[in-house]
Amino acid sequence: MQLETKKLFMEPITETDWALFKALHTVPAVIEKCFDAPPDDELKAKFRARLQAWTPDSGAWLTLVIKEKASGEKVGITGFFVDQGIAEMGYLLMPEFYGQGYGTESLRVVIDWAEEELGLALFRAVVTEGNIASERVLEKCGFRLQEKIPEAYEIGGQLYADHIYQRVSTG
Repeated sequence: MQLETKKLFMEPITETDWALFKALHTVPAVIEKCFDAPPDDELKAKFRARLQAWTPDSGAWLTLVIKEKASGEKVGITGFFVDQGIAEMGYLLMPEFYGQGYGTESLRVVIDWAEEELGLALFRAVVTEGNIASERVLEKCGFRLQEKIPEAYEIGGQLYADHIYQRVSTG
């Protein structure tokens, strides 16, 4: 499986993507508005889980590595898991690629693929309060804020609200 846009291509994560996966879960600029860095053993288990064969019914994440076409550099990861017919979306980008529209571009093609190939029509994403850049990406991709859950998530000892976004396909 490979997805492609004007500037990016995405393909399933492999063993060779460990350094990227680890960076995306430990670099302060990436995780500061998402989560605390997990312990090494937990991070390795999470990575192994992402390497599993994926099907819409597996309950596992479809994790795609985003690469820049021009340079071949790894930009980040994107993907989703399906729970009761709802695609729970997620994405993380390396800071050097912020502000280039890659989050929006990659998310749009993943959603288009999920709609066309899997017939999915309902998409959901949870964003931590204050992660304005991620909220903008979701809004550009047709998501709308559905709910705010106060003090739902702790990062660095501080409680934040979860912002629940949803997108319903019209086709």
